[in-house]
This record gives sequence, C-alpha cells and structure tokens, in this order.
Amino acid sequence: MQLLHVLIFGIVEGITEFLPISSTGHLILTAKLLRISQTEFIKSFEIAIQLGAILSVVVLYWDRCIKSWEIWKRLLVAFMPTVLAGALLYKTIKRYLLGNNEVVLWSLFIGGLFLIIFELFHREKKDAVEELSGVSYPQALIIGLFQSVAMIPGVSRAASTIIGGLVAGLKRRTIVEFSFLLAIPTMLAATALDLFKSAQVFKPEQFVFLGAGFAVSFLVAIISIKFLLAFIKRHSFISFGVYRVIIALGFWFIVK
Repeated sequence: MQLLHVLIFGIVEGITEFLPISSTGHLILTAKLLRISQTEFIKSFEIAIQLGAILSVVVLYWDRCIKSWEIWKRLLVAFMPTVLAGALLYKTIKRYLLGNNEVVLWSLFIGGLFLIIFELFHREKKDAVEELSGVSYPQALIIGLFQSVAMIPGVSRAASTIIGGLVAGLKRRTIVEFSFLLAIPTMLAATALDLFKSAQVFKPEQFVFLGAGFAVSFLVAIISIKFLLAFIKRHSFISFGVYRVIIALGFWFIVK
C-alpha cells in the first residue's frame, strides 16, 4: 500500500460515508481496482478511516446537537441493536463478508432496487417528526434495527438508517441528520473494537497511513454532508438507488 492509495481511500470514504451508497462497499471495490489484497490491515484500515468522516459530524453539529443529552439518549437507544449484532457477529462478518466482492455487489444491487421502489411509494406524513429531540424511543429503536442490517458490506449504514427513519415517521432532513449523529457511537465502537483486536500486529508506518486516511476523509466528508443536506431539499434518494444498481452491474464485469 502506498501513500497515493491512502489518499484515494480517504477521498472515497469522505464522499461515501454519509451518502446512501455504502462507504464500506466502495472501499472494498476501490481496493479491487487498485489491486490491493484484502489483508487484515486493509480491512482494519477501511474501518478505521471512517473516524475521520465521523469527526466531521462532531465539528459541524457540536453546538446544535452534540451537547444535547435528550438527543443522545435517543441515539444510544438506536445504537443498541448494532452493539448486540456486532458482539455476536463481528468475527463472522470480518472473516467471511468483509472483503467479499460478491456480497458487496449483491448488496449494492438489491439495496439500490429497494431504495428506488421505496421512494416511489413512500409518502411523508403531515405529522412526521421534524425535530431531533422529538424522535420517540420506539422510533429510535426502529432506526437502530435498520442500521444493524448495514453490518453486511454494501448495504449502507446511511441508506438503512434513512429508510428506517422514514418508515418510523421522521421528516427527510430529520432522519438524515439523525443518521449523521448515529454514526458517531456506531463507528467509534466499530473502530475501537477492531483496533483493540488487530492493532498489535500493525507496523509503525501503517499507523501513519491510518492518520493520513483519517485526515483526508475528515475534510472530504464535511463537503459531502453539506452536499447531501442541500440535495434532499429538492430531490428524493432515487438517483442514489440508480447509481447503486449501475455501479454494481459495472463492477460485476470487473471482479468476475
């Protein structure tokens, strides 16, 4: 792995983390394009650099949401299904699913179709929740259950939580921002668990790669977040679903 590869990974992560297109799936496919083998370090790297993107949420939402205990209580409820699923399935997912191109492509393809169909039939209710502090605990739990499905590479944590929130009765902007914030405990826990289990075998220069990828993903993610918030004011998520289908079909011929 070279520094140029690290920069590319950081850019891909920053762009895709908060869009409903699966950052993990794109990182795995990027590694395939760059002909980088899915070693244990690469798998950990793909998890760890997501912290850079998460830091962008902390910076952008510090005054408005990060300090609010009422919002954090709801985020913790939404976080719990992923905690339980991660504790039970971490080894299986990292060994058999993470880095599996077929799993990623099928997840991107099926998830894209589902996103398109969902948006065609979804109608936002007039009494949909508009404030983050107005999200109920049952609604937070529903969002968390949807998020836990995103442990499968290619599913997309953002897409899962957004669909879960729309199903639960949140306004579009509200669930997008809730999804941003929910990424903080989710990715912190995922990275901490992975580094705890794997960091002892990393070489010193690999920690430099982690730091560089972290910094790049942080800067790019700030732009990505602002783009998505502006995008949803006028558009649905259908275009992201179409993109997922196209990218899955396109990569299918590359990895086969």
